[in-house]
This record gives sequence, structure tokens and C-alpha cells, in this order.
Amino acid sequence: MNYGGHFDPEKRKETIKKLEEEISKPHFWDDKKHSEEVITNLNNEKKVLEEVQNLLEETKDYLEMAKVTEIVDEDSIKWLENESKTLNKKIEEEETLILLNGEYDKNDAVLEIHSGAGGTEACDWADMLYRMYSRYTEKKNYKLEVIDKQMGLEAGIKSITLIIKGLYAYGYLKNEKGIHRLVRISPFDSGARRHTSFASVSVTPVIDDTVKVDINEKDLKIDVFHSSGAGGQSVNTTDSAVRITHLPTGIVVTCQNERSQVQNKAKAMQILKSKLYEIEEENKRNELKELKGEQKDINFGSQIRSYVMHPYSLVKDHRTNIEETNVNKVMDGDIDKFISANLRKNRE
Repeated sequence: MNYGGHFDPEKRKETIKKLEEEISKPHFWDDKKHSEEVITNLNNEKKVLEEVQNLLEETKDYLEMAKVTEIVDEDSIKWLENESKTLNKKIEEEETLILLNGEYDKNDAVLEIHSGAGGTEACDWADMLYRMYSRYTEKKNYKLEVIDKQMGLEAGIKSITLIIKGLYAYGYLKNEKGIHRLVRISPFDSGARRHTSFASVSVTPVIDDTVKVDINEKDLKIDVFHSSGAGGQSVNTTDSAVRITHLPTGIVVTCQNERSQVQNKAKAMQILKSKLYEIEEENKRNELKELKGEQKDINFGSQIRSYVMHPYSLVKDHRTNIEETNVNKVMDGDIDKFISANLRKNRE
């Protein structure tokens, strides 16, 4: 088994040494943002080193046990197989964590789901994706906050905006950005015919107040309206919901989850700021088209993943060719294999 590369403890020790040397420099604390980033990186490197060392010890113990164990009965074989599966899963988890080294990978994430053309079918599919990501955040012990939710006319949702809070939320969920396609027998079709539905998912990092983004008030169109969500009597009787349109880019952010108009506006501005900053960064790298995946048609030819429930059962990620035959398992939030595979592919 190869323990080099990201799993090389000596390489990580060298990185920690360099970061500690940087901290000891005379004017290190003059730049608060930079110093905080270095401290965060140092703590992360130490955490990963400890986990890698523990993992290597477990691997060593497993290999020693495998050498001395006489595999003469079924129980011994099953024990070794279970130990191997557990160890491989831990290695894959560590591998994925190490790949989350982007500038904002540790941040919270803004995740938006928009139904494609297709009326009730598409709205129901968007609602199914919302449930999938809700279950995923539960498995990760993340917190999920609904910022805006637009219901479908008959069922499902037209669109929903979520803030998902937790360490590496953006690092993981950025891999879900794109068009998701569903093929199934429609529960809304009396003829029980097969339908294809589409929904788009966009993900941006939540950035803090230390990051400066210039927003001209003249470029904003701000509308207020009655909130349709929960939040108390005052929400339902006052114009507390806020919609902000950034005229130069056409970005629209709506927030109606908070109890007051002031709070909703502040949350909407935070999300708008995050979106504008990411566009600015992507522009610098000439990747704006890739960033604004939502500009693509939500239909055939642009999907990143297909979920087929009929005539067979299969979820396939078209970027990595990773497949899962248990669709219900995936819809229950088990999407780690797709995320890990895409992280590894992007690292190549």
C-alpha cells in the first residue's frame, strides 16, 4: 500500500514547520486576515497529520494481524474483510479531506435549487433534490437554513435558497453545481408514462466581513413584500421579505426567513456579496462561463448527473462515470462517493 503523497507524515511535518516559522516572524500579526489564514492552515495541517498518523497505525496493526491470523474458518475471513472495508473507508475519507484545500473550502455554502421546464414534474424533482441535500447535511452534522422558498403551483418547489453551515460545507457541496436529470414513471401522469425532468443546483461560498466587495447602491433594486414563510405573525402582516436585484449582473437574491425586513435585507446582502465576490474571482481566472452554470439550458446535454428510476435503477455522474444502482440510497443523502470522485478528478 502506498503511503506517499498526501499521506506522507514527513511532508506534512515540513509544512507545519514552515507555517510555524512564518508565525514567528516579527510583523506576522500586522495583517489580521493573513495571520488568521495561516493559523487556520496550521491547525488544519496538525489535525490532518494526527489523523493520518492514527490511520497509518491502524493500517500497520491490520497488516500485522493479517500476517499472523490463520485463515482457516469463515469467521476469520469475515473479520478480515470487515476490517479491510472499514480501513479503506477511513482512507477514502482522509483522502477527500486532504483535497479540500481551496481558499473557501472551509466556509459555509449558499446552495440554490431551481426547477427546469416541465411544470409540476420539474417542481417535484427540485423538491426531491432539496430533501436529498437536507439528508446529506444531517449525515454531516451540518446546519441548514432556508432563506427563500418558492412553491410550485400544484406540487414541489420552483426554487429554494439554503445556507448550509459547517466546516468544509462549500468544499464538499461545490461539487454538486450543475444540472441534475431525473427519469421516472411520473406519479402525476394518469397514463403512467415515463418523464424526464431537470433541475439546476448552484453553490457559492459564504464570505465573511473581512472580504471587501464594492457594491454601488445605485446598482441595486430593492423590493419588499409579504413573506410566505414561517416567522411569526409580524412576518405575515408586514412587508418583511426582501428581494435585491443587482442590475449590472442580473443577480437576484430573495430572503424572507428572518422576522424583520432589516434582518432579511442584511442576509440578502450577505448572499449577494458572496455571489459577486465569486464572480470577480472567477473572472480573474477567465472561468466565468463555468461558474455561471445556471446560464445553461436546464435540459439535455448539460447535466452533470442522471438519476434513472425507470426502466432500470441507476445514478450516474457524467463527469467521473461513477455509478450507484441504489437510487433510494442516493436520494437519502448518500452522495459522498460522487463528491469524492469529482474532487479527485479535479485534482488530477
